[in-house]
Amino acid sequence: RWRPDYEAAILDDLVWLGLVPDDASLRSICAGASPFRQSDCAIDYERALDWLESSWLVYRCRCSRKTIATSRFAIESDEPRYPGTCRSLQLEPVPGLGVRVALGDELMGFDDLRLGPTEQCPGDQCGDLLVRDAAGNWTYQFCVVVDDLRQGVNLIVRGEDILPSTGRQMLLRNLLGGADQPLYLHHPLILGDAGEKLSKRDRSTGVRELRRAGVAPETVLGEAAFRTGLLREPAPIGVEDLGSLFDSGDAMPVR
Repeated sequence: RWRPDYEAAILDDLVWLGLVPDDASLRSICAGASPFRQSDCAIDYERALDWLESSWLVYRCRCSRKTIATSRFAIESDEPRYPGTCRSLQLEPVPGLGVRVALGDELMGFDDLRLGPTEQCPGDQCGDLLVRDAAGNWTYQFCVVVDDLRQGVNLIVRGEDILPSTGRQMLLRNLLGGADQPLYLHHPLILGDAGEKLSKRDRSTGVRELRRAGVAPETVLGEAAFRTGLLREPAPIGVEDLGSLFDSGDAMPVR
């Protein structure tokens, strides 16, 4: 649901916190097309899909989300798992069909920089991966892997809620010809008072609301550092001092 004003607000809030991009070109990302905006990079995703097509790993799928969610494979799994219903049907590539990549049963292992050794089997978790939906939209799992490859990303820091996606993204990266894997660190989420994940849908307070209330950026950063285990108690901290938290005696253990 990208809109220019949403994008501008996010970038403005980051600058207010002191998180200014090292690359000067990223400071004006809102001006025109950008290689860092997924909606401007369809040609890169098309090329990646062509690569997978040439390896005979791609097939068309007519199954809806509802069909998959109500199958016994989904009910017996922690997440909706696609059982490969259309893999052998050889459906013609026509509009209105999804596009999937056959994953197999390969086990993917990685050493998370915070959580330690982890193993996942994407085929058991989610089944064959959807890379383009029936409406023609590229999926998150596909876009981020292509983006990481073309941008040379070698360290991925993100929330624990994305941890189950790591193995499938590593496998997809291999299938796209990635010669090596990035490092991963999955951090704890900042949760609400009842332990719930923060969400605009639930009207959780965001950075913009804190700014309007007169809260200082150092206070916001200090509270975030405390809630993610980098400080033992809340205390204001400037962006220039964040790096010191990772080797400071005041910080909670990373692993």
